[in-house]
Amino acid sequence: MPFKRSYPHGRHEGEVAVYKMLKLPIGGDPTSSGLPMNHAVRAMQSPLVALGTLDNKGRPWTTVWGGDIGCARPVAEDVLRFDSKVDTQHDPVFNALLGSDNGKAGHAVLQNDKKRKMMAALTIDLEGQDRVKLMGKMLAAMEDKDGRVRIAMDIEESLGNCPKYLNRKEIVPNDAHPVLISQKLPLPQEAVDLIGRADTLFLSSTNGKSMDTNNRGGPPGFVRIIQNNEDGVVLIYPECEYISIHLSGNRLYQSLGNLKVNPLIGIVVPDFVTSDVLYLTGSATILVGKDASDLLVRTQLAIKINVTDTRFVRSGLPFRGIPIEYSPYNPPPRYLVAEQSESTAKASQNSTDLSAKFLSREILTPTISRFTFKLSSQKPIPKWYAGQYITLDFAPQLNRGWSHMRDHDPQSLNDDFIRTFTVSNTPQEPELQITIKKNGPATNFLWRHKADTPLKLSVLGFGGQESFRIPVQKASEESPSSVFITAGVGITPLLAQAPALISAESDFDVLWSLRGEDLKLAVDSFKRIDGLAARTKLFITGDRFDGKLVKEVQILGSEIVSRRLCEDDLETLKGAERKFFLCTGPTLLQRVKGWLTGEQVVWEDFGY
Repeated sequence: MPFKRSYPHGRHEGEVAVYKMLKLPIGGDPTSSGLPMNHAVRAMQSPLVALGTLDNKGRPWTTVWGGDIGCARPVAEDVLRFDSKVDTQHDPVFNALLGSDNGKAGHAVLQNDKKRKMMAALTIDLEGQDRVKLMGKMLAAMEDKDGRVRIAMDIEESLGNCPKYLNRKEIVPNDAHPVLISQKLPLPQEAVDLIGRADTLFLSSTNGKSMDTNNRGGPPGFVRIIQNNEDGVVLIYPECEYISIHLSGNRLYQSLGNLKVNPLIGIVVPDFVTSDVLYLTGSATILVGKDASDLLVRTQLAIKINVTDTRFVRSGLPFRGIPIEYSPYNPPPRYLVAEQSESTAKASQNSTDLSAKFLSREILTPTISRFTFKLSSQKPIPKWYAGQYITLDFAPQLNRGWSHMRDHDPQSLNDDFIRTFTVSNTPQEPELQITIKKNGPATNFLWRHKADTPLKLSVLGFGGQESFRIPVQKASEESPSSVFITAGVGITPLLAQAPALISAESDFDVLWSLRGEDLKLAVDSFKRIDGLAARTKLFITGDRFDGKLVKEVQILGSEIVSRRLCEDDLETLKGAERKFFLCTGPTLLQRVKGWLTGEQVVWEDFGY
């Protein structure tokens, strides 16, 4: 029976420090010595392998090879062979592993114990959502004349990973024709655009003694660019439950100790559609708490990357990826504070003792209710304006604590339970109201909450774009008229603005699409705001509505159309000095924007 080697491993100091800092349970280390059979089988079924190593300057680089199932195969005990076509001109990992030792194509490179180069790898099956982490050293390598490379890796440690943030893609081979576009900083616009649409990247980190290669995934745009100019390139992405750190042996945290050491990191950002690829190397900084939220909205743990070198290659990958579906665990992107409007950014910072005390709930329709709160604070209550939103923190009431996976409710795993709601009453009133539709854990919590039970929610601030507010001014030839186009509870920004607009005799009209079962919301709004019905054309959809409510709406003065809003409804409004304000769902928003091409159009950006 062959002797089975045993390698020392365990939770690293930096990893333990992060677990303790986040108050997460520290379990046993699941890392395996060598390459167990189950890891070998999983690796063999993967069509891609990400490889990381250090160049002759000690800098980590990462690449992705493969295209076919079987690009990684076990060839001996604890030994994997990687077989792939490779861009031997520009691939930094190929150059680091074989560049100095490589002779003529077709010749093998063998390494003795002292010369073996440190490697880390990740075999990954995006379609089947599986991955295995590997760490060890290169044993041998060979390059064929056709650019095909075979590398044998001695596996010292391995770890099977969860499928949590793997965005599913079908991987197919690609006949690459690599062209080096840039290897200078700052990044060219093509590379910037690639980062902006990327939903998957691969990274290798090192403390100089060992390495780790893994992937990060999320929705397109989860990596943000802080800086890209002559002074440097800086990237950032959220960590923790957003993009899990709970991976044994993650060397990004091995060198942390006191959370001040900056590990070196190499990143590859692939474009699965075009096969373009961006290679980056630099150093990583772990940002915790306020340090993270000062840069990324609503983020408590983030990785900031200072890029020191780069290569951007067009058609540099030997594979393409056909999108299938995003991971159900993906939350929305976290935007840079600098990307938000000033008021939005302020609303995102948890730096106030302002709270909202629940007073009452009024059910308007089966799915829409109005909630009334009273604001309180030891400091002066901040001023807010009609049409703005309030940001409330539901985490103390809804956060269920940490867990690794939650397949029955994957979105809850990343949920920070911070919600924004448009304030639906005027700022002059002593109490604050939100009129909302039941949708998701926060609104469901408000619906279930007993009116006689005390409830106080932390208020993180107010926000909203000033450009989205309709000018309060008397109609005249010099002032353009306004048209507010909305659907459902998208009417709420106007409900707070309408009393002042009507009092000032402002020139505005409303096109409001509403489901029949929600017609009582229109009746309530028209009764509360005298003069609003006469300015509103109501489009009722569906067949579930009360005929008595229809008559009541007509008596109040609103015109009713029993169909969906269409392009013809805007024809008579276009071409004049009018400004259109849109507040609808994404599908109708894109449709209306298309109908209003060439017009003055603004819409609220709900990416906060």
